[in-house]
Amino acid sequence: MTYKAIITKIGALALDFLSDRILVIFNENAPEDLAEISVLHTIEKVPRDIREGDVFIISNKEYPVTAVGDEANKTFKSMGHCTLKFTGSRKADLPGYIVLKGDEIPDIHIGDTIEVKYNL
Repeated sequence: MTYKAIITKIGALALDFLSDRILVIFNENAPEDLAEISVLHTIEKVPRDIREGDVFIISNKEYPVTAVGDEANKTFKSMGHCTLKFTGSRKADLPGYIVLKGDEIPDIHIGDTIEVKYNL
């Protein structure tokens, strides 16, 4: 089971957060003030909640999920929104965080994909 969306726009400030190992994502219909700080993607059906052990694939690079905040699945399902944090921590510092393990931050471009490979 997988989720797959295509990156359609990169907000003017979105990649600035990568220096802090953070990436904010939203469906492509996000309000303009949020779009400015986000990577926007196509609206796709989310098959199930994201859990530890699932794998995000961003621009063809794999990042295992190590923690999921209490609100992250709710906002991901309703708005395609979450904040991805590339630290590998076993605890999500904020409710909207999905924490990923990976040493290399993705090199993101319009047309790239955001995927979730669900472990069954």
